[in-house]
Amino acid sequence: MSDPPASRESAFRVEARARGEHVRRRARVWLAPGIGVKRWLALFMICTFVGAVGFLHFTWTGPLHFIATKWILWLNALIAPEVLPLYVAGISVTTLALLGALWSIFMLNRSMLGGTGTLPGQAVDMILEQRNLSRGPRLVAVGGGTGLSNLLSGLRSYSSNITAVVAVSDDGGSSGRLRESLQMIAPGDLTDCYAALSDSPVMARLLLHRFQRGDGISGHTFGNLMLATLSEEQGGLGEAMKDIHEVLRIRGRVYPASTHPTTLVASLSDGREIRGESSFAAQVGNARITRVRLDPPDLPALPDVLDAVREAGQIVLGPGSLFTSIIPALLVPEIAHAIRQSAAPLVYVASLMTEPGETDNLTLEDHVQAITAHLGRMPDRVLVNSESPPDDVMRRYADAGAHLLDLHGASHDLRSRVTQLPLLQPGQARHNPEALARALMALPSRAT
Repeated sequence: MSDPPASRESAFRVEARARGEHVRRRARVWLAPGIGVKRWLALFMICTFVGAVGFLHFTWTGPLHFIATKWILWLNALIAPEVLPLYVAGISVTTLALLGALWSIFMLNRSMLGGTGTLPGQAVDMILEQRNLSRGPRLVAVGGGTGLSNLLSGLRSYSSNITAVVAVSDDGGSSGRLRESLQMIAPGDLTDCYAALSDSPVMARLLLHRFQRGDGISGHTFGNLMLATLSEEQGGLGEAMKDIHEVLRIRGRVYPASTHPTTLVASLSDGREIRGESSFAAQVGNARITRVRLDPPDLPALPDVLDAVREAGQIVLGPGSLFTSIIPALLVPEIAHAIRQSAAPLVYVASLMTEPGETDNLTLEDHVQAITAHLGRMPDRVLVNSESPPDDVMRRYADAGAHLLDLHGASHDLRSRVTQLPLLQPGQARHNPEALARALMALPSRAT
């Protein structure tokens, strides 16, 4: 049974109102502050008006005077002056011509965008987002592991002026196998950061895909193999950086701390040395790591990394493993020097828990002192989580020998630098990317 006419008319009105509201919303977005449309629309209308007046002057005073005369006579005959004054008729024709010009531009844009698979409504949202992100603060994030990629996934909502400087001394798992066979830097943490900042959801998913079978590729991620391919083809990842950023549509930039392979060496409190960060957890034993170094030590940094540090509004260390993710990136001499010389606030995002075999029994103060000793500069702010993970999570970490990092026993100087905020993922002992990014955005930054 069909709907009654009144019902159909009501539904039609509701749909018409919805379409009208959608058009008005899209118009408001196009005219929103910062998108850079109003100024050009105003210029277009002014130029159109001036052009119309100039053309009228040309036709009335030049050789086309007879055409202007015929046009006016035709318009007078078409519209009776006693019904509509002649000047109103002229304004009406001018307005219709301007609206036609604007409509033609709209349809031209629609046709061009249609060829790219982008709808006009999507285009304005993308333009507005990119404009706002391009005005975001200049941030440099230093570290590695899942902590850095987790941070980047939150920061990407606030700025596209992000530079990630990634430690590349990992020698375990897929990265270790590729390092050994191809004599390249460790690609694993780079892959995670590329995935976190990629504007292509499909590519981000593919980068992290780990092969579960296949002779020679089992255990490798697609991203690691892609970086290995580019490194092999171009003689190192340094030459491939531009291609990587364009292919993966990275929101910001991701660079290795150095493009030269290096080995992390730890000095222990009992006098021993351990080579290779994948061996730390198993070989430290009851000793403590007192210092780490790179072998070879005098590694060059990419010029783009040094430029990013010099222009940074804020430099963030971590979150991540103290001796195997954060400090290794600071051991590249040029990077350490640039950070020491930078006027940007240096923020250390403290780990949530200690790591068995690496930072056993170290306090928050010990973490900050280790960074200061290796870098030669103390963090200006220390961002610390104020929440406690669920009891079952704490028990699981305690069974593994880890404990919560807090302000227990912290000196007055450290407490004066600390900002405590709830930063946990619900039900986990892991940083919430959105909460962490908001906290960093609220901290002071240097104007750049």
